[in-house]
Amino acid sequence: MSRFLTGILVVLMTLIGQVFPSQGAEMKRLLVVSTTTEFRHSAISTLEKTIAALGEKSGAFNVDFLQQPADGTSMETALQKLSPESLKNYDGVVFASTTGNLPIPDKAGFLDWIRAGHAFIGIHSASDTFHGWPEYREMLGGEFKVHHEQVSVTCRVVDKNHPATKDLGAEWKIEQEEIYLFQNYDPKNVHELLVLDRHPNDGNPGNYPIAWTREYGQGKVFYTALGHREDIVDSDPNLKDRKNPVEISQAYQKHLLGGILAALGVVK
Repeated sequence: MSRFLTGILVVLMTLIGQVFPSQGAEMKRLLVVSTTTEFRHSAISTLEKTIAALGEKSGAFNVDFLQQPADGTSMETALQKLSPESLKNYDGVVFASTTGNLPIPDKAGFLDWIRAGHAFIGIHSASDTFHGWPEYREMLGGEFKVHHEQVSVTCRVVDKNHPATKDLGAEWKIEQEEIYLFQNYDPKNVHELLVLDRHPNDGNPGNYPIAWTREYGQGKVFYTALGHREDIVDSDPNLKDRKNPVEISQAYQKHLLGGILAALGVVK
């Protein structure tokens, strides 16, 4: 068994009886979107692999991928998986560090699909996507503004009972990560899960969100700004140039799985 899968199993063993779905529940179908038209994160392939493994080992969901088109396929053709007709096949969509203005076939139809009771999970630069589309920003709850150099941060857990944060304790220290600052964000419009009480780089006091949820019509949205670095996502202890201990990666996987399951309505 690979070290990667061993790490996933460790995470899942700690989740049994906590955020695990009940046995016999029908598996959900999740579309993981990783297309980009601007900056492309090196951790995307690790995110894809991690989400698929979490779904398989938990038995809660299986995944389909919408990846960067190759072999001459146009972006417009690849993104047909986000058409209203195709979305009928899925219970939720993950934007796994997408960037830019993606030419999805029916923007209004996509938001209507979420609003009708489906899940949207945004990871890291999902907030750096569709800057010119206010309705997407409203659905997500905020918009990426800027980031500075990577730093060590201590996240305060706002909701200690949510499946995405219940295993993190009162605080969660991360040794190194790229921290986003947001615009068009109002904490009154979301349910905050993780925040920083100080600016990640200059240390000035304030409220700096890291992860949140919100309801969008009958749909559920989960967003985490974390996931830039591969050693945040991947729990392989032999990962090259690791700055974050394996324990942080395992905590991130619990955070991500809990958020996905809650958005899908598998757990509360």
